[in-house]
Amino acid sequence: MHYPKSQNYQGLIKEKIMGPNPVKLTEELLSFVSIPIGSLVLDLGSGTGITSVFLAKEYGLRVVAADLWSDPTENMRFFTAQGLSSTEIMPVHADAECLPFAHEFFDAVISTDSYNYFGRSPEYLGEKLLPFVKAGGLICICVPGMKQDCHDNLPEALLAAWTPEQLDYIHDKAYWTRLIEQTAGVDILSIHEMESNTEVWEDWLACENEYAVSDRRAFAAGGGKYLNFIAVLLRKRG
Repeated sequence: MHYPKSQNYQGLIKEKIMGPNPVKLTEELLSFVSIPIGSLVLDLGSGTGITSVFLAKEYGLRVVAADLWSDPTENMRFFTAQGLSSTEIMPVHADAECLPFAHEFFDAVISTDSYNYFGRSPEYLGEKLLPFVKAGGLICICVPGMKQDCHDNLPEALLAAWTPEQLDYIHDKAYWTRLIEQTAGVDILSIHEMESNTEVWEDWLACENEYAVSDRRAFAAGGGKYLNFIAVLLRKRG
């Protein structure tokens, strides 16, 4: 896949990303849907805010950047340095399990490479996230996945970098389909394997971040053949 919008952010990648290139993942995710310019969007699990900047600058969205582990003051400095005002983008310290927003507040929710940490409960989507989305609004998620779940017999290549507990955050398309199908009030537009995998991982493994250096062991052992990224595209029913 080509990533024309992401090319403008190459200079920030090594400084800001915390895993496989989230900017390219977000660009592919949004290639499947259309969110009107000016829509109010929740970037859920926004990390250092690079995806939030991408959404505001490249798609003209008004963005709330919500994350539990990042510093909103530091993120606001980053947003300001990128030429964005508080009317265009707002950092919020928030727990995905207890979001501090009014119901039906957002036109859409986008979550890139983070939903698998907090959204694996069958109740999460319907009880903890869906209430904050307007009727007809989109929920666009991408998560790291496995081509086929292999938790009963984890390959040594994956265990070269990650523990079984860490790998329990990663599952296949069938797992996510079963999970999402349990939620009333959403239409599944698509759950599918994304093209983004090798390239976004390569961008991450090229970083000198200590976690990237550690992850290289799995790929050096051939672990990449077991992994993919999964897109989950949903619409809240009216």
